[in-house]
Amino acid sequence: MMIRIAVQEAPFDTGAEIAALAGMGAGGLASFIGIVRGGGEAGDALRALVLEHYPGMTERAIAGVAETALQRFALLGCTVIHRIGRLPVGAPIVLVLAASRHRQAALDATGFMIDWLKTAAPFWKQEIFADGRTAWVEARPADDEATARWARAG
Repeated sequence: MMIRIAVQEAPFDTGAEIAALAGMGAGGLASFIGIVRGGGEAGDALRALVLEHYPGMTERAIAGVAETALQRFALLGCTVIHRIGRLPVGAPIVLVLAASRHRQAALDATGFMIDWLKTAAPFWKQEIFADGRTAWVEARPADDEATARWARAG
Protein backbone atom coordinates (compact mmCIF):
# COMPACT_ATOMS: atom_id res chain seq x y z
CA MET A 1 0.00 0.00 0.00
CA MET A 2 1.24 3.44 -0.90
CA ILE A 3 0.21 6.90 0.23
CA ARG A 4 1.65 9.99 -1.42
CA ILE A 5 0.90 13.38 0.12
CA ALA A 6 2.25 16.68 -1.20
CA VAL A 7 1.51 20.33 -0.46
CA GLN A 8 3.29 22.42 -3.05
CA GLU A 9 3.30 25.59 -5.13
CA ALA A 10 4.33 23.80 -8.33
CA PRO A 11 1.78 22.32 -10.74
CA PHE A 12 1.34 18.56 -10.57
CA ASP A 13 1.74 16.09 -13.43
CA THR A 14 -1.52 14.15 -13.44
CA GLY A 15 -0.27 11.57 -15.93
CA ALA A 16 2.84 10.79 -13.90
CA GLU A 17 0.81 10.52 -10.70
CA ILE A 18 -1.68 8.13 -12.32
CA ALA A 19 1.17 6.03 -13.75
CA ALA A 20 2.71 5.71 -10.28
CA LEU A 21 -0.50 4.12 -8.95
CA ALA A 22 -1.53 2.17 -12.06
CA GLY A 23 1.26 -0.36 -11.70
CA MET A 24 -0.01 -1.64 -8.35
CA GLY A 25 -2.35 -4.28 -9.78
CA ALA A 26 -5.39 -2.04 -9.52
CA GLY A 27 -8.64 -2.90 -11.22
CA GLY A 28 -9.81 0.68 -10.79
CA LEU A 29 -8.18 4.04 -10.39
CA ALA A 30 -10.41 7.02 -9.65
CA SER A 31 -9.41 10.66 -9.79
CA PHE A 32 -10.61 14.09 -8.82
CA ILE A 33 -8.98 17.28 -10.03
CA GLY A 34 -10.15 20.51 -8.43
CA ILE A 35 -9.84 23.68 -10.52
CA VAL A 36 -9.89 27.31 -9.35
CA ARG A 37 -13.30 28.41 -10.57
CA GLY A 38 -14.16 31.91 -11.64
CA GLY A 39 -16.96 33.99 -10.28
CA GLY A 40 -16.27 33.84 -6.56
CA GLU A 41 -19.04 33.14 -4.09
CA ALA A 42 -20.92 36.34 -4.96
CA GLY A 43 -20.52 35.88 -8.74
CA ASP A 44 -17.88 38.64 -8.91
CA ALA A 45 -14.99 38.54 -11.36
CA LEU A 46 -12.52 36.35 -9.52
CA ARG A 47 -8.94 36.53 -10.77
CA ALA A 48 -7.10 34.23 -8.37
CA LEU A 49 -7.06 32.36 -5.08
CA VAL A 50 -4.23 32.65 -2.61
CA LEU A 51 -3.88 29.54 -0.47
CA GLU A 52 -2.01 29.48 2.80
CA HIS A 53 -1.41 26.53 5.11
CA TYR A 54 0.29 25.56 8.33
CA PRO A 55 3.32 23.45 7.26
CA GLY A 56 3.53 20.11 8.99
CA MET A 57 0.01 20.31 10.40
CA THR A 58 -1.54 20.37 6.93
CA GLU A 59 0.39 17.34 5.71
CA ARG A 60 -0.48 15.40 8.89
CA ALA A 61 -4.17 16.21 8.49
CA ILE A 62 -4.15 15.09 4.85
CA ALA A 63 -2.22 11.93 5.74
CA GLY A 64 -4.84 11.10 8.37
CA VAL A 65 -7.62 11.37 5.78
CA ALA A 66 -5.63 9.26 3.30
CA GLU A 67 -4.83 6.58 5.89
CA THR A 68 -8.49 6.36 6.87
CA ALA A 69 -9.48 5.99 3.21
CA LEU A 70 -6.80 3.35 2.66
CA GLN A 71 -8.24 1.20 5.43
CA ARG A 72 -11.93 1.95 4.95
CA PHE A 73 -11.95 1.21 1.22
CA ALA A 74 -9.16 -1.43 1.09
CA LEU A 75 -7.12 0.73 -1.27
CA LEU A 76 -3.89 -0.35 -2.88
CA GLY A 77 -2.71 3.24 -2.81
CA CYS A 78 -3.73 6.87 -2.96
CA THR A 79 -2.30 10.25 -3.81
CA VAL A 80 -3.32 13.68 -2.55
CA ILE A 81 -1.58 16.76 -3.90
CA HIS A 82 -2.79 20.20 -2.84
CA ARG A 83 -1.32 23.40 -4.22
CA ILE A 84 -0.64 26.57 -2.27
CA GLY A 85 0.29 30.12 -3.19
CA ARG A 86 -1.40 32.33 -5.76
CA LEU A 87 -3.39 30.33 -8.32
CA PRO A 88 -5.24 31.98 -11.22
CA VAL A 89 -8.74 31.02 -12.30
CA GLY A 90 -8.54 27.78 -14.27
CA ALA A 91 -5.46 26.44 -12.48
CA PRO A 92 -5.54 22.92 -11.03
CA ILE A 93 -5.58 23.22 -7.24
CA VAL A 94 -5.96 19.66 -5.91
CA LEU A 95 -5.46 16.11 -7.18
CA VAL A 96 -6.93 13.09 -5.40
CA LEU A 97 -6.28 9.59 -6.74
CA ALA A 98 -7.38 6.24 -5.33
CA ALA A 99 -6.35 2.80 -6.62
CA SER A 100 -8.20 -0.37 -5.64
CA ARG A 101 -8.91 -3.84 -6.90
CA HIS A 102 -12.47 -2.80 -7.82
CA ARG A 103 -13.80 0.45 -9.29
CA GLN A 104 -16.48 1.23 -6.71
CA ALA A 105 -14.00 1.30 -3.84
CA ALA A 106 -11.77 3.69 -5.81
CA LEU A 107 -14.70 5.95 -6.68
CA ASP A 108 -16.00 6.00 -3.11
CA ALA A 109 -12.54 6.61 -1.64
CA THR A 110 -11.96 9.56 -3.96
CA GLY A 111 -15.25 11.15 -2.91
CA PHE A 112 -14.50 10.45 0.75
CA MET A 113 -11.06 12.05 0.59
CA ILE A 114 -12.10 15.22 -1.25
CA ASP A 115 -15.09 15.74 1.04
CA TRP A 116 -12.93 15.35 4.15
CA LEU A 117 -10.18 17.58 2.73
CA LYS A 118 -12.68 20.43 2.35
CA THR A 119 -13.36 20.40 6.10
CA ALA A 120 -10.37 18.76 7.84
CA ALA A 121 -7.28 20.12 6.06
CA PRO A 122 -6.03 23.44 7.45
CA PHE A 123 -5.94 25.69 4.40
CA TRP A 124 -6.90 29.33 4.25
CA LYS A 125 -8.16 30.67 0.93
CA GLN A 126 -8.31 34.31 -0.04
CA GLU A 127 -10.14 35.39 -3.18
CA ILE A 128 -8.60 38.14 -5.32
CA PHE A 129 -11.12 39.97 -7.49
CA ALA A 130 -10.64 41.95 -10.71
CA ASP A 131 -11.40 45.24 -8.95
CA GLY A 132 -8.64 44.61 -6.37
CA ARG A 133 -10.92 43.52 -3.52
CA THR A 134 -10.02 40.49 -1.47
CA ALA A 135 -12.16 38.20 0.68
CA TRP A 136 -11.40 35.16 2.81
CA VAL A 137 -13.39 32.08 1.78
CA GLU A 138 -15.77 31.01 4.53
CA ALA A 139 -16.65 27.42 5.36
CA ARG A 140 -19.76 26.25 3.54
CA PRO A 141 -22.53 24.23 5.21
CA ALA A 142 -22.68 21.98 2.11
CA ASP A 143 -19.07 20.88 2.75
CA ASP A 144 -19.89 20.01 6.37
CA GLU A 145 -22.96 18.07 5.20
CA ALA A 146 -20.88 16.07 2.71
CA THR A 147 -18.38 15.15 5.41
CA ALA A 148 -21.17 14.23 7.84
CA ARG A 149 -22.63 11.87 5.23
CA TRP A 150 -19.39 9.86 5.27
CA ALA A 151 -19.33 9.81 9.08
CA ARG A 152 -22.90 8.45 9.16
CA ALA A 153 -22.05 5.81 6.54
CA GLY A 154 -19.34 4.64 8.95
